[in-house]
Amino acid sequence: MGKFAVILPAAGRSTRFGNAKQKKVFAELDGRAVWLRAAEPFVNRDDVAQTIVVIAPEDRELFELRFRASVAFLNIRVIDGGAERSDSIAKALEILEPDCEFVAIHDAARPCVTGDQIDAVFAAAREHGAALLAVPVADTIKRVGADRLTTETVPRRDLYLAQTPQVFRRELLLRAYANRAKLGADVTDDTQLVEAIGQSCAVVESTSMNLKITSQADLRLASAVLQALPKPKRDSPIHPFSDERAMW
Repeated sequence: MGKFAVILPAAGRSTRFGNAKQKKVFAELDGRAVWLRAAEPFVNRDDVAQTIVVIAPEDRELFELRFRASVAFLNIRVIDGGAERSDSIAKALEILEPDCEFVAIHDAARPCVTGDQIDAVFAAAREHGAALLAVPVADTIKRVGADRLTTETVPRRDLYLAQTPQVFRRELLLRAYANRAKLGADVTDDTQLVEAIGQSCAVVESTSMNLKITSQADLRLASAVLQALPKPKRDSPIHPFSDERAMW
C-alpha cells in the first residue's frame, strides 16, 4: 500500500489572531506549540513516509531557535513558503519523496485532529483518490447583500464545512496544481483545485472539535478539546522538551 506525505502549511500572516508579537501556529497550547500539536498525530504513523512544514521566510530564525530539537527528533522537513497558501503547497510538492503515492494537506493551525479521523480520511483517499474531513452545516444560513440585509435563506441540506486533512493521490494533486493559475485568486482549499480538473472528493464526516485556531479565544477551546479527547491508542512521540524555548 502506498505511503503518504503530509504537508502542513504554516506560513500564514495570522492577521485575525490578535497578537502582533506572535503568530497563531507558534502560540502555546497546553505546553506545546500549535503547529507541533497539528503535526504529531502524523509523524509516528507507519503509512506516513514524509512530513513537511512550510513556514514564512521571515519566521526562519525564530523557528530554528525554538524548534530545532523538535524538528530533528520528529524527522520533519521545514521549507520556506510563498506569498499565498497555494504557493507554499506547490513548493512542498516539489520535494516529495518518490515512494509517496498520496499527499495529505493539514492546517498547521488545526491541532485537535485525532488518529481515528486520520485513519478514516486516509482510507477514503485510497478508495476514491481524493477525500477530506468535513462537518455537516447545522445552523440556518442566510445570504445577505452589501447593505447586510438578508436576501435569502440557503437550504443547509447537503452542505458541509470543509476541514483538513485533505488527502489526494499524488498524481491527481500534481495535475490540479498545474492547473491552478486558471482559477485565479479565489481558491480557498485544495479540494477546490482538484474539483476544477473534474475529480470529486469523498467527504468523511468530522466534528467541530477538529477546530482551526483563528483567534486567541480558540486556544481556550482547543485546550478544552484536548483535555476531553480520549488518549490515542498509539501515543505521539514526545520530544525531549515540553516547552521548546526552555532549551535555549
